[in-house]
Amino acid sequence: MSNFTPRETVSELDKFIIGQRDAKRAVAIALRNRWRRLQVSEDLRDEIAPKNIIMIGPTGVGKTEIARRLARLSAAPFIKVEASKFTEVGYVGKDVESMIRELTDLAIKMVREEEQERIQVRVQELAEEKILDILSGIAKRTKTPVSPLETLMGGLAGTPAEEESQETAPESNLSREKLGEMLRAGQLDDRLVDLEITAHAMPIEVIASGGLEEMGLNLKEMFSNMMPKQKKKRKIKVSEALKLLVKEEGGKLIDMDSVVRQAITRVEQKGIVFLDEIDKIAGRESGHGPDVSREGVQRDILPIVEGSSVSTKYGIVKTDHILFIAAGAFHVSKPSDLIPELQGRFPLRVELHSLTKEDFLKILIEPQNSLTKQYVELMKTEGLNLQLTPEALEEIADFAAQVNERTENIGARRLHTIMEKVLEEISFNAPELTEKNIVIDARYVKNRLENFVKDVDLSRYIL
Repeated sequence: MSNFTPRETVSELDKFIIGQRDAKRAVAIALRNRWRRLQVSEDLRDEIAPKNIIMIGPTGVGKTEIARRLARLSAAPFIKVEASKFTEVGYVGKDVESMIRELTDLAIKMVREEEQERIQVRVQELAEEKILDILSGIAKRTKTPVSPLETLMGGLAGTPAEEESQETAPESNLSREKLGEMLRAGQLDDRLVDLEITAHAMPIEVIASGGLEEMGLNLKEMFSNMMPKQKKKRKIKVSEALKLLVKEEGGKLIDMDSVVRQAITRVEQKGIVFLDEIDKIAGRESGHGPDVSREGVQRDILPIVEGSSVSTKYGIVKTDHILFIAAGAFHVSKPSDLIPELQGRFPLRVELHSLTKEDFLKILIEPQNSLTKQYVELMKTEGLNLQLTPEALEEIADFAAQVNERTENIGARRLHTIMEKVLEEISFNAPELTEKNIVIDARYVKNRLENFVKDVDLSRYIL
């Protein structure tokens, strides 16, 4: 568990997100409270519930990015789901429990990758040994054990015949050492070798209706495991064979039972669920039409947020200490339109403000992954040295603010549209340009955008 102080968390978020101080402080405190909870005595630990947060603000102001960056800082399983995609039990649509199942799948993948990284050196050594066995011609092959299903199917698995081991002479050892040096130096990467690999059976598709996705996945996995695994030889390059063997050996060394235990613990103690578009399921019931299941969806989400046990294919996952961050624009509805029980489970509310011209300018300059830096690096791949003057960046920020005021306010996403329009000609002609030093100034920006911004109708479609 990360032990960032709230101030350090806000400082890290500042590297990627401009403004929104209140929201950053709220999530920083929530993250620190998780660490604090683990420091208290066990009898009190289970009683401390996470303080879930509702973020209120228009699109494109950083709601999702704040939650995503928070998850990366804490190395926590994170999933973003659209609340409007869920339906009440009994209706066709996604089951609310699927968000926890998907979060668990992500945690399994995360822990497995960490384990693969931990054993990477050992796996690489084993893969190299197998390649050297093939190259030096002293591979020892034994008949592999077959499953009862393979026996019934009469050798369909194509297991190799048992061959006698070959004694290794001292000269072969010298040759093997030399081959090892050449292999590690990459001198044998393009050499072709015959590699026997496991050919996976064709997946069996199981069609499941809404709410039965988990059953469909389990049946698919069960049928796939029942099919015999066939061995087949392929003639491939050493570099590709090494990758295949690393993957195969890694799968053998990883203890999946341990991975599952760690992943479930991580979901329960560190998991973060970002419930976007929560305002779309707010509002009082109209009793008919598309609104008929809005309150039903809220009531289905409620036990997940309160704390319940969700059945997954890896086991039971408890949601008592998962942090839920909800977000919505709340243009039409308001947080008080949510059912009272759900409101009570989101005690913290923070408002994110619309972005100004000054914010747009900072977004173009300050973040580590700023839009300006991204375009400069992209043009470098074409051999171009792209430079945007401070005046040009001011003009871009000004145009973005104007278009957001006159049309729909889509926040920082407007900068992507504006930048693409400004650099459209350069991006298209980049491979053929002879002039490698390109300077974008304020005049160039005005010439590219002025007509679009003046014509409101045109800007609605182009910008």
